[in-house]
Amino acid sequence: MRIEPYPWSCEEARAELNRLRHPFSIALDRAKNPFNIGAIIRTAHSFLAEEVVLIGTEPWYERAAMGMHRYENIIELPDDESFLSWSKARGRRVVAFEREGASASLWQTPLMEGDCLLLGNENDGIRSRLRQAADIAVTIPMFGINHSFPLGMCAGIAMHEWCRQYYAGGRIS
Repeated sequence: MRIEPYPWSCEEARAELNRLRHPFSIALDRAKNPFNIGAIIRTAHSFLAEEVVLIGTEPWYERAAMGMHRYENIIELPDDESFLSWSKARGRRVVAFEREGASASLWQTPLMEGDCLLLGNENDGIRSRLRQAADIAVTIPMFGINHSFPLGMCAGIAMHEWCRQYYAGGRIS
């Protein structure tokens, strides 16, 4: 069975998707693995995040995004200060996802419209300056002997939980 391509240009599709996007952002304190960034952009498309914010200048792998980067609002900011200025200007509450040093569990943390879900890199987590400036730091509960989830998994869990809470409020899915 052949599926016909959408009759829209990328710009038309992006404009239509922008009407449907969820009011949250996902931000990455640049991952060390360029594949992870592309995969998270693809996942952000599945949850229709308002934007994906990449902090730092490390490269990312477009192929891992499976073409979804063409439809997403990707904001690339060169450093921590640029991100903090951006989030403040947008009125975003920054929710840092940390394995250690978090003040709350994701399961007990209300996520809100306008949140910016901030994730760190695979080796070091979120840089100190960003972690200190975050409004709240949450951890994703885990049960095995492994010390952390893969970065793409964390991003998916964070976006899923934001959407779960949003739709649990009586909105139509």
